Amino acid sequence: MVCVEGTGALSHVSLRNKPEIFKEPCAFAAISIKGIRNGAKLLEGQVPTRKLFGGANTGNGLGGTSYGLPRFEKSEFLARFPFGIINLYDKDIPVKVQLTAWSPFIPTDEDNSSLPVAAIEYSFENPTQKNIEAVFSWNARNFMRINRNNSIKSLKNGFILHQDGSKEHPEQEGDFAVFVDDNNVKVNHCWFRGGWWDALTKTWNGIEKGEIVENDPVANESPGASLFVPFNLEPGEKRTIRLMFVWFVPASSLRLGSDAPTQGPQEDEEKCRPVEGCVSEGVYYKSWYAGRFAKLEDVVKYWRLHYDDLFEKTQLFTESFFRSTLPPEVLEAVAANLTIFKSPTVLRQADGRLWCFEGCSDNWGCCHGSCTHVWNYAQAIPHLFPSLERTLRETEFFVSQNEQGHQTFRTNLPIRPVAHTFHAAADGQLGGIMKVYRDWRISGDTGWLKKIFPKVKGSLDYCIEVWDPEHIGVLIEPHHNTYDIEFWGPDGMCTSFYLGALSAYIRMANALGQPVQLYQTLLDNGRQYLEDKLFNGEYFYQRTQWEGLKAENPVEALASRVGTGYFNEAYELLKQEGPKYQYGTGCLSDGILGMWIASVCGLEEPVDQEKVADHLLAVYKYNLKHDLRDHPNPQRPTFACGNEGGLLLCTWPEGDQPTLPFVYSNEVWTGIEYQVASHLMMKGLVEEGLDIVRTCRDRYNGRIRNPFDEYECGHWYARALASYGLLQGLTGVR
Repeated sequence: MVCVEGTGALSHVSLRNKPEIFKEPCAFAAISIKGIRNGAKLLEGQVPTRKLFGGANTGNGLGGTSYGLPRFEKSEFLARFPFGIINLYDKDIPVKVQLTAWSPFIPTDEDNSSLPVAAIEYSFENPTQKNIEAVFSWNARNFMRINRNNSIKSLKNGFILHQDGSKEHPEQEGDFAVFVDDNNVKVNHCWFRGGWWDALTKTWNGIEKGEIVENDPVANESPGASLFVPFNLEPGEKRTIRLMFVWFVPASSLRLGSDAPTQGPQEDEEKCRPVEGCVSEGVYYKSWYAGRFAKLEDVVKYWRLHYDDLFEKTQLFTESFFRSTLPPEVLEAVAANLTIFKSPTVLRQADGRLWCFEGCSDNWGCCHGSCTHVWNYAQAIPHLFPSLERTLRETEFFVSQNEQGHQTFRTNLPIRPVAHTFHAAADGQLGGIMKVYRDWRISGDTGWLKKIFPKVKGSLDYCIEVWDPEHIGVLIEPHHNTYDIEFWGPDGMCTSFYLGALSAYIRMANALGQPVQLYQTLLDNGRQYLEDKLFNGEYFYQRTQWEGLKAENPVEALASRVGTGYFNEAYELLKQEGPKYQYGTGCLSDGILGMWIASVCGLEEPVDQEKVADHLLAVYKYNLKHDLRDHPNPQRPTFACGNEGGLLLCTWPEGDQPTLPFVYSNEVWTGIEYQVASHLMMKGLVEEGLDIVRTCRDRYNGRIRNPFDEYECGHWYARALASYGLLQGLTGVR
């Protein structure tokens, strides 16, 4: 990932198969106009004050950054994902300046959209009656440097920032190429070598004078490099310089997850082959682009050759999307969160299969494994890159599911068989069954469905026998879920998933001529139970139950641990209220989530639609807060706090909140806001849905939070891709 900010600066430069959220290298474009006062400036707007105080290493003045160099007085930013358009203004510069930053994003063309490339087009227009003589430059320290075995290599019309790897650390090898589409370019491969800030000082002095410096590459330890493009502008003339980036880091040290018990290589290989073309990975993750291209120069050649075609196709997507007359807050919410595709949250391994984190911590991926209950919410991939979405299903059902039907909700990386030593996630596993139905309908490939259907049956049968062993039609036994705990007893949220999965299974089984009587009976029984016993007249809730189950009574199970591994006060609370972390009679924003999943998957919701609408209205009434100053949140407050608004995960309108409800209950989560909003829209409650969207996007206004980085368990959090469901909510199109 390389980000461009609203000022035109580069930041969040994460090139080594992991997030590096606060990596902002000293790398910048500049212009020098000859014959005028203050004619040399960075092609960026002013440095935001948030960067100057209070961040990492600010106490020593941030030496070595470009912050102290002259730049334009004002910048304006227009977001048109994946294009960022920036206009720069300065009274000293007699040239109109516009930057257009972009990278390929072409729905259904996953390969070209996965390329490790980006570009910034710098356009200059002369509105005066005089000729203008100028020099454009792009300048960078070697930000690929890890140790002394680094260099800056030559490249046609540019240079390569290079770091060697070693036998012990092959993942250290990496290249970043910078080049322009102008044969008149001159390159300085080696900045001045000295102490203190000599290199940057000498570089800026040359820019200020409009000098063009040419130095050949040196063996190693070049502080940085610059490329120069001199140009003239006649009155009224416009000139665009195309700056192109390519990166290539062929190896990683990334390996995540617990391995399954040792098995023979033939069995391992077979388990890793759900479909044609799936190949086993090595010990560590290897990216898709490193599997397709042998070296950096191959990507450079491809980028040069196909640039215009990829630009045109990407622009077609962008212009088509933003021609929509849907409300601007909806377009913003959808487009802004498509950036998640381009972040280190989403990985694609060498055999082409998708694998995802939940989000990005500052320096590592957060919560590994294409977590099924989190990625339930994400509706953009199946509609924009459906073949990639199907690889997630194939991994879930063929690699991460055992013979008993237990599915691990976190897949290993590289993708490989996993140890089945933790709970299955009820919402994740049942949601996957609905998503198989969706992905079959989108693809039209019934052959694909026939291959995966036996695994779907095994998954559903496992869910029935583990969580509904009495065949009541609801989940009663303790069941793990997206709140990282187990719900005890029947609840509206997970039961809605159960009913949706049963409905999807029946549809698929009927299409394949398979028997459905058991599943239809469970669906009918569960629907009646949910509507009669889990609806209080306003919303669906939970009947907490911990006695009379197949699972061991938690009070009895912990009695012997009091005073050793379990404290007395916790035990006393357990005896009074039962298991911690339930929601009971609370109004849960996700309380009928399975019906939203059913709708976005193309299923008719099998629950009384008036009751579903009532639940959503109750969520809107009780859980949406436009001012949180009086709301107590001892959990993770920065998602929304103070005078900001947001949709709380749960409230207790009757005041009977458990002493310790589920652990995130007081928070505001990205993505849940969008699923509730779009579900309201599906029921004709458009203004209520838009109110939630506006309240959410007001928090991401660029002053406090990055508008393109809705976060929860990490930056660029996957659940925010629920915003794509707003398109279906407002139009019915899927």
